[in-house]
Amino acid sequence: MNVPLLDLHPQTAALRDEILRAVTEVIDSTTYILGPKVTGLEEEIAAYSGAGFGIGVSSGTDALLMALMALEIGPGDRVLTTPYSFFATVGAILRVGALPVFADIEAETFNIDPGKMAEILADDAKNGRTIKAIIPVHLFGQCADMGKIMALAQEYAIPVIEDAAQAIGSEYPMQEKDGSTVWRKAGSMGLVGCYSFFPSKNLGCLGDGGMVVTSDSNFADTLRCYRNHGAKPKYYHSKIGGNFRLDPLQAAVLSVKLPHLEQWHKQRQENSRIYRELFAQAGLTDNPVILPKAVHAASPDAAKHNHHIYNQFVIRAPRREELRKHLQEHGVGCEVYYPVCLHKQDCMKRFGSNALSLPVAEQLAQDSLALPIFPELGREQLTRVVEVIAELYRS
Repeated sequence: MNVPLLDLHPQTAALRDEILRAVTEVIDSTTYILGPKVTGLEEEIAAYSGAGFGIGVSSGTDALLMALMALEIGPGDRVLTTPYSFFATVGAILRVGALPVFADIEAETFNIDPGKMAEILADDAKNGRTIKAIIPVHLFGQCADMGKIMALAQEYAIPVIEDAAQAIGSEYPMQEKDGSTVWRKAGSMGLVGCYSFFPSKNLGCLGDGGMVVTSDSNFADTLRCYRNHGAKPKYYHSKIGGNFRLDPLQAAVLSVKLPHLEQWHKQRQENSRIYRELFAQAGLTDNPVILPKAVHAASPDAAKHNHHIYNQFVIRAPRREELRKHLQEHGVGCEVYYPVCLHKQDCMKRFGSNALSLPVAEQLAQDSLALPIFPELGREQLTRVVEVIAELYRS
């Protein structure tokens, strides 16, 4: 039995007629740039995320880039972020001429470590340096520790851009001043949140697409200006923006899919539960295989909230390359996210970051492996994945 890492055919087939109707409406309307389909999706995503405003953009990468541009971050400015993410996170920083400052990550969550962030910020304050923005990444569908991150951001008066490309709908138990817990969705806790609708995401379109959300009305206006070449009104350019507009065809597809997102989250979470059961039965849990940890599963009311949405199900395993080859040879899809940390990429040599030692991120790059987790997987397929893994470690 073959088990693909991702198969979009079942999802697309189930929604095919509705998607075709929505796309046909756009074609027949002749409104091919922005328009009501984009505006409608912006309102839907803003409401879903718990933010005040949504601004549809051309990709998750452009969402990050536009957010930095709107904050007027540029040459020589320093931006604090993670070394363990897709390249778009650091690429957006570099494209505006800013310099990434890397804090190591947590082994349990793969997300940026607030303790390491605090050390960097304290050292900067001592030595007269400043951080102009913080970009935490909610990796693989689980929020970074935003309570601690937002506390640091407030202490040092630094805006936070949440890279929620893999985490739309994921929730974090934020502690309020009165001691109560309020579950906040990824993207709604910082000044701005950035989503990607790349086809492999939990909410994916039929190409590239993204969204920026914010609850600051003035900043939302600024983002809309940057999205359209910095023009407001048309042909009057107070800023140098770009063509970052979301295609209404993609907006139409996403509006069809959004009502199904919570169910898809539940199916991914159920697949995670089955994996844990199967790994335990196989005697592989924690040794030699380390399963992903949902760190907020024990928080108040966690069962009612998306504390992890499993955009990826990433294990840690010894002999990772041998395991990857073994899985592929037996028809099981898998992928390494990410084999080279951002600070070790060749293009970073001129910035001197290659010399950095970030041991947690570097170790995870050596032993992490993503297994199939998409919603339509059945128990038989999940069982096959675990059986193939067990074959390697029992041989």
